[in-house]
Parts: sequence; structure tokens; C-alpha cells
Amino acid sequence: MMKKLINNPDDIVRESLEGMAIAHSDLIKVHLDPDFIYRADAPIKNKVAVISGGGSGHEPMHGGFVGDGMLDAACPGQVFTSPTPDQMLEAAKQVHGGVGVLNIVKNYSGDVMNFEMAAELTVSEGIPVRNILIDDDVAVKDSLYTQGRRGVGVTVLVEKICGAAAAVGYPLNQLADLCRKVNLNGRSMGMALTSCTTPAKGSPTFNLGDNEIEVGIGIHGEPGRERLPLKPADEITEMLALSIIDDPAYSRTVREWDETKGDWIELELTDPTFQTGDSVLAFVNSMGGTPVSELYIVYRKLTEICEQKGLKIVRNLVGPYITSLDMQGCSITLLKLDDELIKLWDAPVKTPALRWGR
Repeated sequence: MMKKLINNPDDIVRESLEGMAIAHSDLIKVHLDPDFIYRADAPIKNKVAVISGGGSGHEPMHGGFVGDGMLDAACPGQVFTSPTPDQMLEAAKQVHGGVGVLNIVKNYSGDVMNFEMAAELTVSEGIPVRNILIDDDVAVKDSLYTQGRRGVGVTVLVEKICGAAAAVGYPLNQLADLCRKVNLNGRSMGMALTSCTTPAKGSPTFNLGDNEIEVGIGIHGEPGRERLPLKPADEITEMLALSIIDDPAYSRTVREWDETKGDWIELELTDPTFQTGDSVLAFVNSMGGTPVSELYIVYRKLTEICEQKGLKIVRNLVGPYITSLDMQGCSITLLKLDDELIKLWDAPVKTPALRWGR
């Protein structure tokens, strides 16, 4: 039997948005039909607007990251369902400050397709736009939802870093280059102790035995690399961390909108690998049902592994920031940092879910 604090499953997204707007009226506003969340002070003249979005069920991503120093708008789809192009178009028109829009797009087939259609619609309205793909999950190359690697934990980090850069005046092309740089320098991997339960279905999306874990799980419950017997936290942390740190260079072809040509172009991209002496941001994330106390056990072991591998953790983030409803489990993200990224990470931010420096 499903137990959730809901009324009607069909009303979850709308009622959640309405409650969010009331709770954070000083920071955000909510537009319904089509649905999007946007900064209360938008549009901001002469600032590139940063927009992201995806299916609901991953809160606080993305709507919880709308505000000063992060996103200008977020487009929530139904639970685990991509938002539609009209949501993205209307959000772009609402927050466009005159110098363009950066769309941060997780690599899921529906998100990619709909953000591409939205970009073309946005350009037809006279608004410059760039779409940058996030594909940081080292677990699997292809899945039920993607061609190539999935977009997961780096999404949170790139929204913060690019939001800070937009706030200090990065122009659109420079901001797009920065977004791509963050994606290429970050890697993630997650695991599940339990399935999640979508409200519409009312039952677990997949089955795990009482003594089983899924390693490399996706944020929608997609299969991972392997199903294993339950192990102590240190062993699980080591599996995830070493899969990230020892991951070889990954090459792929991505499509991006070229303002000069007025058309889509293909770029060949390859990630750099982690090297001894690298400074990194370590992000330990709850999949939704795992308490923070357990995340700190994971972080404790992660610091030991990074030290053994010659990586220096100079910044961290621990908590539930990209979730999968009520799934128990965690993910680890490591992002290679330089002086530019550290400065932008440390910059002030004030959103419903992430804030410091103000």
C-alpha cells in the first residue's frame, strides 16, 4: 500500500508548485499552464538568463534552485516526464533580460528533444539561446532514457556555477563554454537500496530483494551496472568513488545551436581524466530516502579514498539535492576545480534550497 502526503496523484505537481510559491514568495513566482518557476525579480536587464528543467520527482532540483545566483527559471514536467517546449519558451520569454538564454539540459531523450524544439521556438522570437548537455553518469553509456551517458549530479553543480557567472556578467557564448567545461570535468555514479514509488503507479518501479542493492542506478529507476548483495557503507562508497576516479576519457558527439549559422552543429567532446594533484568538489547526494547521517558516513570514506588517489577535496556538498522521490540510496559526484570554478562556486546564492553568502 502506497503512503504519501498527497491528495489526488494528478494534482501533485500543481499543488506542490502552489505551495512552493507561497512558501518562497520573496524569491520566486510560479506560472501555471504552462508551468514554470521564475525569479521574483525577473527579468534582469543585461544578464543572460539561465534555465533548466526536467521531470518532477527530483526535488529540490530544479525549482528549488531558482533565485539569486543560480537559475532564472525552471520548467517542471509531470513526475519523471520531460517538460514541454511551450513551457521552456514561455519561461524564456518571461526571464529574458535582453542578452540571451542558456538552457542546461540533462541527457535524457525527452529533455533533449523538447529543449531542442524550445530553442528553435525561442530563436524565432528573437531571443539568442544556447543548449548545453549534461552527461556525467559513468555507470552506463546507454539506458532506457538516453543515448549516451545520463545527466545527474553535475547538473546541480553546473546550475550553481553558471548562475554565479551569469550574475557577474558572463556573455552568452562564454557562459555556454563554462557550462560545457563544468560538465566535461565532472563525473557521477549512484546506487539504490530500494526502489522509488511513483504516485501514479502506486507501487515500486522495480524490485530489489531485502539483501540486494543496485549499483549504477539512474534517477528514474533505470537499471545500473550490476545487482549485488548488500555491503557495508565503506565498500559501497569505494565502488562508486573508484568507478568515477578511474573512469577513462569519454568521447561523444553532441548537438549545439550555433548562433552564427542559425542551425544545429555537431561537436566532438572528450572529458579529461582525474589526475594526482587535482583539486575537486565532492558531492554526496541522497536519492531521497536516505538520511543525512548516512551520507556523512559515505563522505567520511570518500575523503579517505580521494586522499589515497592524490585528489584534494577543497569544496563539498552533502545532502538531498537531486532525488528520485523516496528512493533509498546515494550518489557521488566529483568535479575537478580550478580558480575560476572555485570563485564561482563560492559566490553568493539565495534560492529555496541552496543559499550562502547573503
